[in-house]
Amino acid sequence: MAPTNEPTDTPRPSPASQQPRFRSGAVARMAGMPVSTLRIWEQRYQAVGPTTTPTGHRLYTSADVERVGLLRQLTEQGHAIGSLAGLGMEQLQSVATSLGQAPSRTDAPQHFATTQIVVVGQAMARRLQRTAVFRPWAQPPQVVAVFDSLAEATQAATGTQPPIDLLLWQVSGLQDGDLPELETAQQAWRARSAAVAYRFAGAAARKAMAGSGAVVVREPADDAALGAWLWSLTAAQASTTPTHPWLPPALCFTDSPAPARRFDDASLTEFAGQPSGMACECPSHVAELLIQIAGFEAYCADCTHRSPADAELHAYLHRVAGAARVLFETALERVATAEGRPLPCAAQSPIR
Repeated sequence: MAPTNEPTDTPRPSPASQQPRFRSGAVARMAGMPVSTLRIWEQRYQAVGPTTTPTGHRLYTSADVERVGLLRQLTEQGHAIGSLAGLGMEQLQSVATSLGQAPSRTDAPQHFATTQIVVVGQAMARRLQRTAVFRPWAQPPQVVAVFDSLAEATQAATGTQPPIDLLLWQVSGLQDGDLPELETAQQAWRARSAAVAYRFAGAAARKAMAGSGAVVVREPADDAALGAWLWSLTAAQASTTPTHPWLPPALCFTDSPAPARRFDDASLTEFAGQPSGMACECPSHVAELLIQIAGFEAYCADCTHRSPADAELHAYLHRVAGAARVLFETALERVATAEGRPLPCAAQSPIR
């Protein structure tokens, strides 16, 4: 056989080509700035140099995103982008150090990012763009990628991208065998948690998902209710890291109220009295605690008006009680899903 000149080994891509890439919209969201500003920084000041795909999309590496985040911090402190654009990262960090705000170096630009969400479901991604969903939030989450299916999400993950906080899957019909695919996508994106918003599902499918640790709920029809659900998910995670930038409003000491009550006292009382499949009485205890927390929340709101001298303190207690209520509402939902029980009826009037 005649020898050939073809190489015996296929060339491997360089490490740089294997780095995760982010589009300009995702970079702008992570840095907390408009896309138009990012483009001005790039085109007018050459502050960052992303690569461009044949179709014209700009792609940024993690190092680019880190640089943009640091530039954003420094410009917010009064520095002109024109004076910063030509500086290298070490010089920029020296400027930040002189201001006492040098970020810690990590594999991902998370020192300036809020909650990172990957969404599976185009309709859900559209809903998350509505103002009403995140109106009461202190700092809304950031959608870093959107996919049509779990398989597509898994395929797109590089395995080297920074971990995300939440994989959010919107599904019309939840089936018994969907759990492995969800777990694979969650592992591929290194998501700290997974949540499923379904429209139709059987008890077995819901129970399997909940048993895996995923938070499962029938997709809220109302935008405010959707925001409240997502708010409760981030609140549950933030309770273990009290200095995280995506603490819920009540724990960030803002004036934003907690979402309205989801369940009224009568339906919670009925839920607490139902027989449980668990050996303990935790389902009843969760429902009873919710009644007490909601009552204390209302009591604090009343005290705010009756005691002007202590209004600020009672307003603080009111917000903390609201945050605790949202956490326990999420806990009750998970308990109900695990046991295949219907949720209590929705509250007819909000309690603040």
